[in-house]
Amino acid sequence: MSFPIPRFAPGARIVILTGAGISKESGLDTFRDAGGVWTRFRLEDVATPEAFRRNPRLVHDFYNARRRTLVDPAVRPNAAHAALARLEREWRGDVLIVTQNVDDLHERAGSRRMIHMHGELMKIRCEGCGDVVHWTDDLGVDSACARCGAVGGLRPHVVWFGEMPFGMETILDALARADLFVSIGTSGSVYPAAGFVHAALDAGAFTLELNKERSEVADLFDVVETGPATELVPALVGQLLDQDLP
Repeated sequence: MSFPIPRFAPGARIVILTGAGISKESGLDTFRDAGGVWTRFRLEDVATPEAFRRNPRLVHDFYNARRRTLVDPAVRPNAAHAALARLEREWRGDVLIVTQNVDDLHERAGSRRMIHMHGELMKIRCEGCGDVVHWTDDLGVDSACARCGAVGGLRPHVVWFGEMPFGMETILDALARADLFVSIGTSGSVYPAAGFVHAALDAGAFTLELNKERSEVADLFDVVETGPATELVPALVGQLLDQDLP
């Protein structure tokens, strides 16, 4: 498999956006596909600050179930995650992975330069003192903060609808300097991530979408390729690294 992309100079800067589609082949549900998370739950009930204030037990139950799924030994990084970790290790320029996913599969595959713009499921945060800690167990309304001792203020360290994504300044700065922007497994329906292609194009970057199906913003990209992430992403990484050989 070969992609119709230009030859990039050694040291070219790459920004990669990943969405739920890259983790689907690891056994994690997407959100907006048929049978996805938002077809079984109303986001207004489990993924907003108002929902947490209204019914914290329901919100905790929802995220506890998702956390238990993520620690299932059957859920593991796939070939697409591994390929991006390889690109980060071997590419001679900057590689930044920006993910909309709250799972930790990129890290488990070996990626290190990461921005979780929507937060991380395996972390919790105290609304009182702001302490953020790694967390793998269930969380409840009776759980106490280890730092300040407050009870009832612990929440998943995820970005809910109506909240500001993390790392936006760093992301926009990287997009403004990017030579290549790649979007993998995203629906193109959630902003601000759906607008990243605009920022990359404004910077003069070449833009590439890899997706199971064309996203809502696919027409903006220079090249769109459809298929499984576990096939497309390793092929792209191999082609880029072959370009980078001296």
